[in-house]
Amino acid sequence: MDASAPADPFWGPQTSYLNFCEEDYTITRYIAEFINTLSSLVFVVYGVYGLLQLRSKNADISRWVPYFGLIGVGLCSAGYHMTLKYHTQMSDELSMHMLLTPLLFRLLSFKASPQRTRLLGAALSTIFVVVMVIHMVMDEFLLHATSFGLGVYLLATYSLKTIQQIADPQIKAILRSMALFGCLNFLFGYFVWLIDRWVCNLLTDAKHFVGLPIAFLLELHGWWHVFTAFGGYIAVVVVDKITANDVSGNPLEGLAWPIPLALSFVMPDITGVAKQD
Repeated sequence: MDASAPADPFWGPQTSYLNFCEEDYTITRYIAEFINTLSSLVFVVYGVYGLLQLRSKNADISRWVPYFGLIGVGLCSAGYHMTLKYHTQMSDELSMHMLLTPLLFRLLSFKASPQRTRLLGAALSTIFVVVMVIHMVMDEFLLHATSFGLGVYLLATYSLKTIQQIADPQIKAILRSMALFGCLNFLFGYFVWLIDRWVCNLLTDAKHFVGLPIAFLLELHGWWHVFTAFGGYIAVVVVDKITANDVSGNPLEGLAWPIPLALSFVMPDITGVAKQD
């Protein structure tokens, strides 16, 4: 790996205020962070897969929105890491809220009255606009990070709370395990993200030592994308199944690879019951 960036990167100098451990423009002058860009597309793959699944079921168009959100996160993240520009960073951070907000709305408005649904929609839309305007106009990062973290916490807790209302104990157990597994992916992805920030110099030395292509495996921010894509996809599936009352049969059926395989290791008893059903 050549640590020196090319003299003429296609996108010009970095204007984003965040840059990650992957060395810039080491693979091609057209992509600043090659693995971080490529790994972002995992979101796109899961989003497209989810849309195809819904299309095969002739599902209502309202159920498609969160999967478009997944695609948006992947495209905006890829654009950010490919260019390292301020406006693409803003689009990346905006897309995170554009995925989270519809999920929160669907979950919190589930079985709510029309009046409460309208009030909730207005409140979430207002919060979304205020957070994004302050974040983009004032370059304020703490509000964005705090509001997103709080939103993920609310999504996780209310998902588990709503799952408890499902009558079938087997389906309840499977969905609960799926939700917890999604949370674990988020937490592990965040842990990997922190390691990538804390020991970047050591990782860079290790990447130089092992060389390509093995060095790709040490791009931990790329693994953060992969694990958060797992968690995001699972969150969309769980919320969709709950709010669309699509909780009959085997909830694991139709899940994208490698989620069923991973679940078979972390909850073998549950997946065994599901296969029997």
